[in-house]
Amino acid sequence: MDRQIEKKKWTIKKISMLAGAALFILFIAYIVLSDHKSKLNVEKEKITISEVKKAQFQEFIPITGTIEPFQTFYLDLSEGGRILEKYVQEGAMLKVGDAIVKLDNPNLSLQVMNTESNFMSSESQLRLARLTFEQNRLSKESQLLQINVNLTSQKRKYDLSKALYEKGLGTKYDYEDNKELYESLLKNKELMVEVLKQDSLTNQQLLEQSQSNVERSKSYLQLIQNQLASLTVKAPIKGQLTSLSAEIGQSVMPGYKLGQIDNTDSYKIRAEIDEHYISKVHEGLTGEYEFNGATYILNIKTVYPQVLNGRFFADLVFNGNQPAGIRRGQTVHIKLQLGDLSEALLVENGGFFTTTGGQWIFVVDKSETYAEKRQIKIGRQNPLYFELLDGLKEGEKVVTSSYENYGDIEKLILK
Repeated sequence: MDRQIEKKKWTIKKISMLAGAALFILFIAYIVLSDHKSKLNVEKEKITISEVKKAQFQEFIPITGTIEPFQTFYLDLSEGGRILEKYVQEGAMLKVGDAIVKLDNPNLSLQVMNTESNFMSSESQLRLARLTFEQNRLSKESQLLQINVNLTSQKRKYDLSKALYEKGLGTKYDYEDNKELYESLLKNKELMVEVLKQDSLTNQQLLEQSQSNVERSKSYLQLIQNQLASLTVKAPIKGQLTSLSAEIGQSVMPGYKLGQIDNTDSYKIRAEIDEHYISKVHEGLTGEYEFNGATYILNIKTVYPQVLNGRFFADLVFNGNQPAGIRRGQTVHIKLQLGDLSEALLVENGGFFTTTGGQWIFVVDKSETYAEKRQIKIGRQNPLYFELLDGLKEGEKVVTSSYENYGDIEKLILK
């Protein structure tokens, strides 16, 4: 008798399929719910954690400068020659007009003599020309005076002969003769007046030309005399003779750099600044300089535009009294302010910036068990703080120490 075989509900095949489906679901859930960020275990004691805070902020940079005299005069010789005398030694304190060295230049001395001779000759020629023109003028005026006398006399004769002729008491010959002579004298007078006028203009032009020649000779003589006087080199400013290159008997050429004088009454600071700040540094910025326990205020006077080896230069001057005891060549450290004091969201300056460039930072979770990477935006900065523009809130904590060994790690597990 046949017996109906009851079909099994849980076959091995069905169990395998269900088990596979369950594993697949678990796998999907793991993928969705699990944290796949790259992680790195770090010890809290070996990193620096800082808190984001709001505080007063001022952008400044530390710069290094060198003390220099405010005014330096270079003694470049305008004339060459042989050094005869040396009145002072290097390092001497000088007043304006103090003699430093004396040179000898025979050719220049001879040139002065020739120029003086030419000048005296020009003056003599001018005096002679004035005398000649004056004599000629007096002679012409004397002739004109005589013509006027003759003209007056002849006019009386002419008027008399004319009256007699018109009354029939005189001859026509006498009348016409006196008339012609009178008219001739009138023309002679007109001609003499014109001659005097032209002579006056010509004489004036010649005298002005002669006078101009004399003035040029005088100016040239003065120039040569000044060149001769410059053979005695004198201090143009008050200060210290910081260098002198001169020996008695030494022959030097024009343009020779004899030395320099530094005005030690006032100083400036020549600072070297990274080219990164060239757009922010300008005239008028304020800096602070500490010396012997006191703080001195400086202002930028000149910014030099040339960049050399990634650096540019600026001159700073003291705003008010300068410190006593500073010396030329002394190195100083200055805190240069790039902006005004204002409230801002801040994070401490740290090694993280070198790796991230200020684009992201590790933010510590409230549990302080891990820190995750987050994008941020940094604005101004100084050696102590960065100004935060976006990405962080007041009170949050961040890792500010170096990220050099973290590579592409996105999450730090804090132990």
